[in-house]
Amino acid sequence: MSENGEIVVQLPTESDSRGNVLKLIWLQLTSGIGLWGSFKPIIAVLLSLIPLVFLGQHFNREHQKAFDWSLLQVPLIFTVFFWIGLYFWSIFDAWLIATNTVKDAHNEKFLDD
Repeated sequence: MSENGEIVVQLPTESDSRGNVLKLIWLQLTSGIGLWGSFKPIIAVLLSLIPLVFLGQHFNREHQKAFDWSLLQVPLIFTVFFWIGLYFWSIFDAWLIATNTVKDAHNEKFLDD
């Protein structure tokens, strides 16, 4: 049941031609996937830096994900908007209550006299 097989190993020929060196450099720079393949992630990141429209997902042809995220950001925008409103309202309310407390204390002091 033992079968003898041959393993053939091809060794590269030693060629110092300029074309092979440039080809090797090009393959190393582009990771063997070409110029478009190596720049595609960079372009996707640059497009995704534009806020609110999710162009990076559209560029990657994930249109449903971009649409879903667009719908998801509506309540998040309201949350941030309402949080900012609540923050400013709490500042105003603290000032109003403190002012009313001081006013009431001042009125009680002069009404007692």
